[in-house]
Amino acid sequence: MVRPKQILIVEDDPTSLEAVASYYEVEGYRVVRAANAEDMERELRRHVIDLVVLDIRLPGKDGLTILRELRMTSDVPVIVMSARTEDVDHIVALEIGADDYLDKPVNLRELLVRTKTILRRISNPGAPGREVRDTQTFDGWVLERSARRLIAPGGEDVHLTRGEFELLSYMAQRAGRVLQRDQLLDCLSGREWQPYDRTVDVLIGRLRTKIERDPKAPALIVTVHGVGYVFMEPAHA
Repeated sequence: MVRPKQILIVEDDPTSLEAVASYYEVEGYRVVRAANAEDMERELRRHVIDLVVLDIRLPGKDGLTILRELRMTSDVPVIVMSARTEDVDHIVALEIGADDYLDKPVNLRELLVRTKTILRRISNPGAPGREVRDTQTFDGWVLERSARRLIAPGGEDVHLTRGEFELLSYMAQRAGRVLQRDQLLDCLSGREWQPYDRTVDVLIGRLRTKIERDPKAPALIVTVHGVGYVFMEPAHA
């Protein structure tokens, strides 16, 4: 029997918490509720959580601080919700490891669709109909898809968030091809692309700091102005 997916909702407003939780439960998900960082940490120890829905404005530690700390120990997918609509909040959340970001008031149907898309990608990371090589090397780096590992030329593991790993894997598999931002965004979440969405640019910037010898003069992930990006190093099995 397949275990129902379990969602942890971290929200201090009881009305919002119950609205989101009830919607998930009607759709067949199990829901764990938390009102603050302490509740969240306790529930993460108690349960196997498949996805976290995290509000930014919380008493005590705010959502961004919680997310930053969570990413030090866990790669569980996180959808951030916030009543603050400034672009900087979106960018910071994505930079520190959020998988998605929704403005409040949240459209519950959209939240459900994005949840299903993220969970589907986790369970089936390979693109349908495409043969994906499990191991590729580039410039001394080793990318192991099945193990979700990136090994540096010196032999040490380099931690990548889920979004970083998916993007690097997708681009390395298509080395030498110019990829548009909407293609790259689609490979990450499958959500509807928005003209001002900075997700791809943020992830590219983070990847460059981890794999480029000089992130300010990238040689592996190169910008094609007005189009997108190209992974320049040929990948070898």
